[in-house]
Amino acid sequence: MTLEHQRRTHRCGELRETDAGTEVVLAGWVDVTRDQGRGLVFIDLRDRSGITQAVVEATPDGDGESESMRIARSLRREDVVILRGVVRPRAGGANPRLATGGIEIAASEVAILNRADHPPILPDDEEAARMDEEVRLRNRHIDLRRPRMQSILGLRSRVTRLAREHFQDRGFLEVETPLLIRSTPEGARDFVVPARLHRGEFYALPQSPQLFKQILMVAGCDRYMQICRCLRDEDPRADRQAEFSQIDLELSFTDRDEVLEIVGGFVRRLWKEILDVEVPELVRMSWADAMNRYGIDRPDLRFGLELVDLDDLAAQTEFGVFRDALAAEHRGRKGVVKAMRVPGGAASLTRKQIDALTEFAKGFGLGGLPTTKVAEQGFETGIAKFLAPIEAPLRERLGLETGDLVVFGPGRWETVCKALGEVRLKLGRELGQIDESRWEFLWVVDFPMFEFDEDEERWVALHHPFTAPLPGQAPLLESDPGNCLSAGYDLVVNGSEIAGGSIRIHQQAIQEKVFELIGLSAEEAESKFGFLLRALRHGAPPHGGIAFGLDRLVMHLAGTENIRDVIAFPKTQSGGDLLCDAPSAIDAAQLKELGIDLAGES
Repeated sequence: MTLEHQRRTHRCGELRETDAGTEVVLAGWVDVTRDQGRGLVFIDLRDRSGITQAVVEATPDGDGESESMRIARSLRREDVVILRGVVRPRAGGANPRLATGGIEIAASEVAILNRADHPPILPDDEEAARMDEEVRLRNRHIDLRRPRMQSILGLRSRVTRLAREHFQDRGFLEVETPLLIRSTPEGARDFVVPARLHRGEFYALPQSPQLFKQILMVAGCDRYMQICRCLRDEDPRADRQAEFSQIDLELSFTDRDEVLEIVGGFVRRLWKEILDVEVPELVRMSWADAMNRYGIDRPDLRFGLELVDLDDLAAQTEFGVFRDALAAEHRGRKGVVKAMRVPGGAASLTRKQIDALTEFAKGFGLGGLPTTKVAEQGFETGIAKFLAPIEAPLRERLGLETGDLVVFGPGRWETVCKALGEVRLKLGRELGQIDESRWEFLWVVDFPMFEFDEDEERWVALHHPFTAPLPGQAPLLESDPGNCLSAGYDLVVNGSEIAGGSIRIHQQAIQEKVFELIGLSAEEAESKFGFLLRALRHGAPPHGGIAFGLDRLVMHLAGTENIRDVIAFPKTQSGGDLLCDAPSAIDAAQLKELGIDLAGES
């Protein structure tokens, strides 16, 4: 059997000094060759597992050039080759940059499996960092050969393996749910698929398996898991794609504490086995506490700069902006004044930077960003003159020290929280206050069931309309829905939501009431969710679940902020697939078969 038809005995990253003297067959891509010109050619051979150096030497008797030497001298980067040789200690000492750096292969035979054209890009991590991303995505088949990308693909595979193992060991069944379903409103636009056999009708691609996993609970599945594809026709961003994956879970006869305990165990196992990081018991924080202290429902706890309520102190000043904010009322809630202490900010932030911060806050609806600096003799600059009556209690409440900057946010509670929350994150990054080596996890719980949509003048579900109220809160659906708390929960790490879920509504009457509150008539609810409502009528157990964003989870474990780094074949920011040039037009015959006439086409 010729070498071209041999099977490799090892992968390129596997051999070590203990393998010295072993005859091996390796195959892979030529990473680089070095022709020393003295009857000596070095070949760095690469595959997913790593790189091994092979050496092709002139025959000792000098009778012309061997076939292997001729082939070795002709090799170019990314040629696919196979070689046979004997493992020996690396001449000249080990290369500490390679896991295989202690050995080399004395190659006796080399064969070409496939010649490569001159590659448009090279699978080099350093070069990729300087390259336009669209060029890499267009040539993803080469980009994925990079060590960094191969490592991420391996990491993602390991995460999914651990997820299946962890949850199947705890009684979860892996069940597939359909990809062709009916369109249901879940907060984003559906991708739709024309049904050839039902002209004029369409399937939708699932935004999530939500309804089907609830039906599986009604069907007696008891515990379900799936690593599933979800599709939402929304604008992509750095940590979001229109096509993404979830680790999806649902449990019957459960409560919030059990779900959080099971999921917390998985997270601790994942971080320990992947990163060797010990994660303590996950703390909980109410949604209201998160918003009041951090201005966001997924707070980053790796740094301070907390927001502090100052309503009582602000009311004692003569500052009109504070007094106007506190006197204003919106939907039964008074305005607020919050403040943030920026340690050392009086010196570290220039007037120009503070002005830029004010404009930044205005972009989130805040009318302005009053500030003052803390000097040894008192407050100075900004609104210092208005703060004299409350200097002592203000210093105590904020823990102020000389050289600090104080940033104030007056206005509607929602606006102040959001604006100061964004200011906090911006300052945390710009002032270098975020400890990138830390992992800070928490559960955010006790969300409101609803938020009021000012444009549509109606309630909308804060999570989704299948989320149950907390035990004892159901009567508020009738009397005070704005203050009804849900049994929803989000898992946050370092300011990023990596999982979200809830205990579900399992009683038909409550589900119908929630549909009514969000403006769905009985007819509309039956039309859109009839199959779920029918299931709830036939013995639905109490149930709840959660879904991890698999891509975002792998992003954190891999240490990248770009979701496209952790997806083998991602879409661009505009939703295009540059590798296969999608989306694309389809021919007229296919459109005719589907019964579709494009607007503006003859």
